[in-house]
Amino acid sequence: MAKGAKALKGKKVTLKVAKNCIKITFDGKRRLDLSKMGITTFPRCILKLADVDELDLSRNMLKKIPDSIEKFQNLRWLDLHSNQIEKLPETIGNLQNLIFLNLCNNKLTARSLPVELNQLKILRNLNLGLNHIDNLPTTLGALKELQEVGVFDNLLTTIPNSIAKLPKLKKLNAKRNPFPGPTEEELFIDSIKRLETLYLVEEKNLCFPCLRKCQEERDKLNKLKNTLPAPLRKPDFSSLMTPNSLAKENQAEWR
Repeated sequence: MAKGAKALKGKKVTLKVAKNCIKITFDGKRRLDLSKMGITTFPRCILKLADVDELDLSRNMLKKIPDSIEKFQNLRWLDLHSNQIEKLPETIGNLQNLIFLNLCNNKLTARSLPVELNQLKILRNLNLGLNHIDNLPTTLGALKELQEVGVFDNLLTTIPNSIAKLPKLKKLNAKRNPFPGPTEEELFIDSIKRLETLYLVEEKNLCFPCLRKCQEERDKLNKLKNTLPAPLRKPDFSSLMTPNSLAKENQAEWR
């Protein structure tokens, strides 16, 4: 350490401070909000508050999440974004009630993502953006309830089909990754755009009122296609006289 430099010391969180940081969400859940507190080490005292439903440790200076995170068995919402986390513990897979996990803006790599993440069976929202991930584990395809996945601003060159084709996936943000082609990202995004409902039936299987309605709509569409707007005539000002000298002098004022 350079002479005169001071060791980085984060704010010490006591049990009393932590208790005062518990808030009640709009749907009656208990959230422990320790965000933006300059915390450098996971505060062990909060293990005594492990019955909370939500835990927010975002925007601190945490480098490590301990194995004891598994004690928060009621957690449905865990926000760890904007820290300096380099690795996740395997025990994170024991948070079976988790539906939201935000790991954005950390120092995670492909090797620091434990396989046990695939045990979060009811997870709906996973944010891994702004990390150093160059490869996504295909085992994440086991998370069949995922609806939103963020992997933007990483080092990815491909998205595994097991993730891009998750059955309930509605949003996949893979922007600003070094994909090999300009259309790679669009391909991944397009692959999760699905029709809500699509019915294809033959005319013979339609009842008469339904068939008549379909025919009427088809006729309207054909009529609309066959109706072309008449081309607009170009205005002709050939008969106008050239402006006189007074008009020339004042034309700049009229513009």
